[in-house]
Amino acid sequence: MIGCGGFGEVFKATLKDGSCVAIKKLIRLSCQGDREFMAEMETLGKIKHRNLVPLLGYCKVGEERLLVYEYMPFGSLEHTKGGADVLTWEERKKIARGAAKGLCFLHHNCIPHIIHRDMKSSNVLLDKEMEARVSDFGMARLISALDTHLSVSTLAGTPGYVPPEYYQSFRCTAKGDVYSLGVVLLELVTGKRPTDKEDFGDTNLVGWVKMMVRQGKQIEVIDPDLLPTQVRGSKDNHDHQQQQEEEEDEEKEAGEEVKEMVRYLEITLQCVDDFPSKRPNMLQVVAMLRELNITS
Repeated sequence: MIGCGGFGEVFKATLKDGSCVAIKKLIRLSCQGDREFMAEMETLGKIKHRNLVPLLGYCKVGEERLLVYEYMPFGSLEHTKGGADVLTWEERKKIARGAAKGLCFLHHNCIPHIIHRDMKSSNVLLDKEMEARVSDFGMARLISALDTHLSVSTLAGTPGYVPPEYYQSFRCTAKGDVYSLGVVLLELVTGKRPTDKEDFGDTNLVGWVKMMVRQGKQIEVIDPDLLPTQVRGSKDNHDHQQQQEEEEDEEKEAGEEVKEMVRYLEITLQCVDDFPSKRPNMLQVVAMLRELNITS
């Protein structure tokens, strides 16, 4: 078993030809609607995009339902961020753009449009090229179609990623997905989990970032592993003129990169605005992230 979530357990399997796949064993449902299951699977199977985890097949064994997906060797973003290898700024930007493109495709290119409902770092998987792939899209809709006994709250997201309006109404919207993606983008730039009492006390990642930005402490929000030593305040002694010139060039380059991080932070704050109407749509988010790094 390589994972377990709200919709079931995930296993890694090796086929006869040596290739690997991920198999999701869905949670047991009180309502066993074969027709609804087949219809949803046919719909999900047709959804193809570079930044989505493709559904390769499905089957029903007794009362169990299994979904077969392409295997993602680098696992989830949640796991990668906690690993020994620290992601570079370029890698984090690439992941942010990929996740945004995947969600944008669901919102604007699928017919009918798909609202993810549970966008989070554990649902952003990384393929062999470290390209972000959004997973579990359509799961909430599938489960709700098959089992009317599940409460709406079960299908409305994960703590730390849930937009504030969901606490008044459990109606899931595209702008709610934008908020949840914004939390993922904040995780990438801060290196912090969305809910961590040690870091945030009674608030969460979004509340902490907003508080720090109001105090003019944008730089302190950024993951220290991303900041050049000059910005962290530990400059080396200048023993030689050549060394000084090299460090001046490095400082200039580092300054541009930090400016880019601050601009990225501004984009994420638009995504996690308390008011849904003030949040950008996913087409706008993708455009802003693309403009952030025109040379990429």
